[in-house]
Amino acid sequence: MDAEPTSSSRSIPARLAGVLSACRDAWSHASKLALDVALPSLCVACREPVEGEGVCADCWAKLSFIAPPFCPRLGIPFVYDPGPDMLSMEAIANPPAYARARAAVRYDDVARTLVHALKYQDRTDLAPAMGGWMARAGRELLGEADVLVPVPLHWRRGWSRRYNQSGALARIIERHTGVTVAAEALRRIRPTEQQIGLSRPQRASNVQGAFKVAPDRQHLVAGRRVVLIDDVLTSGATVDACARALLRAKAKAVDVLVFARVVDGHRTPI
Repeated sequence: MDAEPTSSSRSIPARLAGVLSACRDAWSHASKLALDVALPSLCVACREPVEGEGVCADCWAKLSFIAPPFCPRLGIPFVYDPGPDMLSMEAIANPPAYARARAAVRYDDVARTLVHALKYQDRTDLAPAMGGWMARAGRELLGEADVLVPVPLHWRRGWSRRYNQSGALARIIERHTGVTVAAEALRRIRPTEQQIGLSRPQRASNVQGAFKVAPDRQHLVAGRRVVLIDDVLTSGATVDACARALLRAKAKAVDVLVFARVVDGHRTPI
């Protein structure tokens, strides 16, 4: 009969595994340190070296962060403080389906660079900084939110891009706030043309009826306060169509949080 292995012999593989694991951890740490030295952090906009994460001083100075006073409904910045609860003329003349909208920055040249890189150039490394700024800008909305819903892509466009930039931003905001992302709650049920170059009425017509909450997904939004996440708000046609679909699915309320919004007088091509 074979002899039973002793306790000391049985412990050798475990000890060896522990040593190997410690070596792997040390190697991983050393490799990361070497990469940090060899590849310093770069500005998310211009790619110049910068200490820490974020944007360089020049690009930071060019970003136009939106702060009060602004329209409590649309989040459009006011030139002066008109007093509490004063709505913008746009909110009065054309009230949206959603309750409130907030944006981190104006859609200017630096913001446009960030948005286009995230959306079209696979620069998902930009999402943490952009999503963090959104989380700060949307504190009021996110503090009352039950669920985050990113504006969806049609499956064909999602296949070609490989990811949804709004979903990437929503996941960063989830990490900052703990509010759950319901990425599959809202679907784009038909492909739409690019909104670039379309007039306001054409944009609204383009996305009319393009979004739907499937019956088996209504439980994700019914009776809940939803914050709709997108990268840019231009005319508001897309988020308005999304909000209507969510409200038809019995959402309690829908707010909108975007990285950048176009402000009249500061329009750049999108």
